[in-house]
Amino acid sequence: MTRRTVLVLGANGRFGAAAVKAFADAGWRVLAQARRAQPTLPSGAEPLDIALGEKEALAAAAVGAEVVLHAVNPPYTDWEAQVMPLGRQGMDVAERLGALFMLPGNVYGYGEAMPARLSEDTPEHPTTSKGRLRVALEGEMRARAEAGGFRAVVLRAGDFYGSGEGSWLDLSIVKDLAKGRLVYPGPLDLPHAWAYLPDLARAFVAVAERSLQDGTPAFETLHFAGDTLTGAQLLDLIEAAAADIGAAPARGFRRGGMPWGVIRLMGAFVPNLKAVAEMSYLWRVPHALDGARLATRVGELTAIPPRQALAQALRDLGFGAPAR
Repeated sequence: MTRRTVLVLGANGRFGAAAVKAFADAGWRVLAQARRAQPTLPSGAEPLDIALGEKEALAAAAVGAEVVLHAVNPPYTDWEAQVMPLGRQGMDVAERLGALFMLPGNVYGYGEAMPARLSEDTPEHPTTSKGRLRVALEGEMRARAEAGGFRAVVLRAGDFYGSGEGSWLDLSIVKDLAKGRLVYPGPLDLPHAWAYLPDLARAFVAVAERSLQDGTPAFETLHFAGDTLTGAQLLDLIEAAAADIGAAPARGFRRGGMPWGVIRLMGAFVPNLKAVAEMSYLWRVPHALDGARLATRVGELTAIPPRQALAQALRDLGFGAPAR
């Protein structure tokens, strides 16, 4: 039986790498496109050292791919210049291949007035430049899909964690874990949506397989529920996970918050801090994703319990003893 083929764009990123592994583990042939030297790839995955902008060459090298997964995410400070052009390049490749185009979505488009529970039918009212960009990108996906260019799926999730560096977990929350200090960016009593990347990547595999088997609408949005945790619950789980892997400090943990006032002031001089401060409302506004439609679409997905997922995420960051 011929294996199905997926083209993962941006395979060197955290989500891209998790997706490469998940599809390869599920028996797919994976074409891993990246902008820089490839890391070690799992069995069943092949590197594609072709820039995303070389659309004709990339499509020619990926002939036979039935799915294009757009895992390309520019630095926060480059969103205005790069999100739409990179998204269009990915869509162009999918259109040339006649492939299903898949995009990991986020909650930015709902804006600061978003309700506590977000379904696929919740209206989007972005209140930031990044939210407006995401709405525009998904809007263009929908328009091109409904015009017959390709079929497209957005799988929306909360804040990513796991699979290495580059998330709120390592950049802020556990940055000083070795010193016994945890920092949470918002009030400890408010729920926040999280997505463990290996779980999310497996959800993409399930959606891709079901979409190719049963067909989908021209454009579809699904929500990945992930883990909804208050700040206190998350920090409790991190402390337990750190103990599980031998990374808890002998004197226990101290907890602190983010100095948002200072960050906003420094944002006038540091572009990255300005970009981070713009999205700070996500820590003040409680939110969770309703995953009922996804469960109806693909069935109940097996998820790693958050304590176990956080233990592995900490190991991936170099904390504690390696897993047996």
